[in-house]
Amino acid sequence: MADRATDDEAAVLEKIAGMTPYEDIAARIHEIIMESAPELEPRLWYGMPGYAKSKRSPVICFFRVDDYVTFGLTEKANLARAEDAPDHLIESAWFLTELDEPTENRIAEIVRNAAG
Repeated sequence: MADRATDDEAAVLEKIAGMTPYEDIAARIHEIIMESAPELEPRLWYGMPGYAKSKRSPVICFFRVDDYVTFGLTEKANLARAEDAPDHLIESAWFLTELDEPTENRIAEIVRNAAG
């Protein structure tokens, strides 16, 4: 079982290494997810890094690289509408092209809440 976890993380890291021109951002997002919710396990999900509570449970967060880096939550995440929201939308995806401390902190908060 440990070999499978190692293989899954290796596959995720290999995918991240090819996420040009955002491979550094992708690597840091992976670190933030793993630090913020160490109970999550990485695996490839539809060809992109995904994170779930176990190998058999649904992915709750993921990211991919196209024109931007997309960080997102699936419907299996612990989702909640912001209390002060004037609408009924629930945030589930964000685009970025760079990281700074406030952005890293917000991603960490989102991951902790999503892993709930």
